[in-house]
Amino acid sequence: MESRMVKFYSKESNMVAIHAIPGHFATSHSHINYYIDITSLKTRVQEAKEVAKVLYHKIGRLSYVDTIICMDGTEVIGTFLAEEFERGDYASTNRHETIYVVEPEFNSSNQLMFRDNFKPCIDGKHIVLLSATTTTGKTIVRSLEGIRYYGGIVESVASVFSTVRNVENMPVVSIFNEEDLPGYAAYQASECPFCMKGHRIEAMVNSFGYSKF
Repeated sequence: MESRMVKFYSKESNMVAIHAIPGHFATSHSHINYYIDITSLKTRVQEAKEVAKVLYHKIGRLSYVDTIICMDGTEVIGTFLAEEFERGDYASTNRHETIYVVEPEFNSSNQLMFRDNFKPCIDGKHIVLLSATTTTGKTIVRSLEGIRYYGGIVESVASVFSTVRNVENMPVVSIFNEEDLPGYAAYQASECPFCMKGHRIEAMVNSFGYSKF
């Protein structure tokens, strides 16, 4: 499968690229014809740092930034993004004058949750929600509900790759979108043209990777 991989560079930096594999894949919410691999952007320090710089400029000026919540293993990017905000002298309500970078848990019902020791990082804090890939927006909606339940104030939503432009009247800032991948499409499972033609799903995929059948 990896032999079909195609590399796409961002318009903002030649150090930021995603790998796309064409095929028939299933996510928890849809079927897609490309698996988007951003492993190197999440794990290589220099690339993660460059992603953070691009996202920082795309997010633009925010009133406050106290916490960055990192989904899908984006903690390295989130740490560098926090550094960009601090270097930009953004206002924070944190008494220690530095930004929290945290990763949520999900319970058995797939609801976002934070342990008691992490609640001070969320309650009353101004938050940037960071994810790796967004195809339907359902995970973002569920995350926004969870953050608000814990008293967080979401200032911005950012994703490295997203086909969703807006969630609950909040813009989703991204470096890549479906226009960067010619022919990219996502389908409801019941409407998937591959399934209708009897083509088997090649792998289950999410932001962490893929598992072949």
